[in-house]
Amino acid sequence: MHEAPRNFPPSNQVGVLTATVLLSYALTHLASGPGLTLTIQLPGFYFAYSLTLGTAMTLMAGGLMATGMDWLLHGHPGLQGQRTVEHWMLPTLTALIIGVVLDVLPSGRAWWIGLVTGAVILVAVLVAEYITVDPGAPLYALASAGLTALSYALFLLFVISLRLGVARLFLVVPSVFVAAGLVSLRTLHLRLSGRWDYPWAAGIGLVCAQIAAGLHYWPLSSLQFGLAVLGPLYALTALASALSEDLPVRSALREPGIILGGLWAAAALLR
Repeated sequence: MHEAPRNFPPSNQVGVLTATVLLSYALTHLASGPGLTLTIQLPGFYFAYSLTLGTAMTLMAGGLMATGMDWLLHGHPGLQGQRTVEHWMLPTLTALIIGVVLDVLPSGRAWWIGLVTGAVILVAVLVAEYITVDPGAPLYALASAGLTALSYALFLLFVISLRLGVARLFLVVPSVFVAAGLVSLRTLHLRLSGRWDYPWAAGIGLVCAQIAAGLHYWPLSSLQFGLAVLGPLYALTALASALSEDLPVRSALREPGIILGGLWAAAALLR
């Protein structure tokens, strides 16, 4: 039996973890049960949220990914007593987002394609997070760039799914805030050589949530809505990274401005 290369996780552990998470999605799809509706009546406001088996299993999938990532990393030869919390964030968020996406996909071929795609994404995130434990790894730069690209793509899918699922505003705002904040926090952590920038992450999450709230009742398609919210997330994260590296303001604004303009133009032109 061949041992896994130093900078790659053991394939059997990755397979077990991925299969367990996928099983939770499959059980949600195959089984059904009565839901529980939480209601709060306030003056001028009625809050109602339906807790279903899908909600519970999606949360369980996120928990499995967090604990599984920790289990996977403790076998990394370069861990050397480091904490592993930062490596849980994107895998957990990935599992939650895939669960939300699968929940809005119709049964049939589309759902199974979504499940297979989700499996590929889960494996890619697990392997990339494992590699980024060691900044001196030969594939560190590629893994870091891959995690960043995947996190933006997953955020776009998440926002689109919220729109497709006709989520109410009181769910959209906190969901976008948390997702955008975590994506920007982890992206900045990768770009800034392990430094955490909580103020920027919180501010970026707040801006994205406000934009999502402002566009919530606009007659936009799901893709238009997703691109319109993704633009500020990418632009502000890139700006924060550039300013933290002491680039001149004009240079720091160039890439974010181009990307933001391009994404918003695409959102405006799409129908």
